[in-house]
Amino acid sequence: MQEECVRVWNDCLQIIRSDIAKKSYHTWFEPIKPVKCMASVLTIQVPSQFFYEYLEEHYVHVLKKAINTVLGTDAKLEYSVIVDKGSPQNSPYTINLPNRNSGNRSSNGKGDFGSAKNQRKDYKSPFQLRSVDSFYQESQLNQAYTFESYIEGDCNRLARSAGYAVAKKPGVTSFNPLMLYGGVGLGKTHLVQAVGNEIKQNLQDKFVLYVSSEKFTNQFMEAVKNNNIQEFQNFYLQVDVLIIDDVQFLAGKEKTQEIFFHIFNHLHQFGRQIIMTSDCPPRDLKGLQERLLSRFKWGLTADLQQPDLETRMAIIQRKIQADGIYIPDDVVEYLAYSVDTNIRELEGVLISLIAHASLNRADINLELAKQTLKNIVHDIETEVGIDYIQKMVAEFFHVRLEDMKAKGRKKEIVIARQVAMYFSKEYTNHSLKSIGYHFGGRDHSTVIHAVQSVNDLMDTNSTFKSSIEELKKKFKMKVV
Repeated sequence: MQEECVRVWNDCLQIIRSDIAKKSYHTWFEPIKPVKCMASVLTIQVPSQFFYEYLEEHYVHVLKKAINTVLGTDAKLEYSVIVDKGSPQNSPYTINLPNRNSGNRSSNGKGDFGSAKNQRKDYKSPFQLRSVDSFYQESQLNQAYTFESYIEGDCNRLARSAGYAVAKKPGVTSFNPLMLYGGVGLGKTHLVQAVGNEIKQNLQDKFVLYVSSEKFTNQFMEAVKNNNIQEFQNFYLQVDVLIIDDVQFLAGKEKTQEIFFHIFNHLHQFGRQIIMTSDCPPRDLKGLQERLLSRFKWGLTADLQQPDLETRMAIIQRKIQADGIYIPDDVVEYLAYSVDTNIRELEGVLISLIAHASLNRADINLELAKQTLKNIVHDIETEVGIDYIQKMVAEFFHVRLEDMKAKGRKKEIVIARQVAMYFSKEYTNHSLKSIGYHFGGRDHSTVIHAVQSVNDLMDTNSTFKSSIEELKKKFKMKVV
């Protein structure tokens, strides 16, 4: 009897396959399993309540045509809906539901097929015509965002490694969903689009879609206005890899969160890859439903931090190589020292410098960099910068500037070096690692030790403390 049931359903599938798009068939009919066929009533098993509701809403006319053709005009359909998938010890828990879009009901409670007219079969939504086709072709990805152009450093290594693993096996790894978070301009969008471009290049049958949460919300609002919600949802349920940027902007938008929740559930259930970005980890997101936040934590959450000095220098070098521009190493170092906030600001500073050089027909050198950036960065020669601190301290302690940056261990040089490090930490925005780099490439622990040594000497040596106070007055006058 089971073999007969399978044969009937396979015959139905042959008819259904010729009536709908390949992607829709793969999404909505391949997961269905035939359960039984008795007295012209076919029972099929579907994975969820949502799946059942969607079939009833969109494909009832297709099912009606197929089953009436195979079993006759009196045929009826019944769904076996999986409520709980069960475990190796317990079989799945299911409930049986009739076809509900019916014009009448039979005495045994199993519904007949609804009118195809009620499905508005001839209706074509503006959303489909305007957005779906173009979205499918383009995926909204920027081709310039690739793994090759993404500089890896300690600040982003975990996120990049996870993204690359997802790109090779989307939907297969345990990194689903993949949530990347971090501040503005740290490369989140670049990385997630690099994942999408890698997938499109190597797995061309995958439907990859990148969309910002703002655009997703606007599309949904348009769909609501034009009564096209089902078409909107149907489109997103066909996606193989959904990349949604800045999910924090879904906060407070209850209806949008509702539709995204259903889309998320369906995609995840069928092994589709979901990638998201936000400005903070899921636990700190406000205004989002708890059920959404819990799902965001199912996979991997990785952060992107501010790039360190070496990463910033590598980013600048990669950028100028790509643009075919030569910039001396000392200018590259100066830019990396001066801008330690985020990659976007660093790239903006670099563009500004190149523009000034082009407009003034001047070579790019350290002096031009300082002049160009004096209104952009905060820690430069017009204020108290590391170069200025080193010069003033060297003069005060009567040591050569070159010796203070070198590896000399004479007592007077060591003290001058430690004092310069102390004031560099006090008056600049540089990280400890960046300060150490200015002093002959020393590490951050050396800077910490220097600051502590200066504080200890001030507590025990009044003459030394007076010297520090005198230097402070000079630096404060410079700031003013």
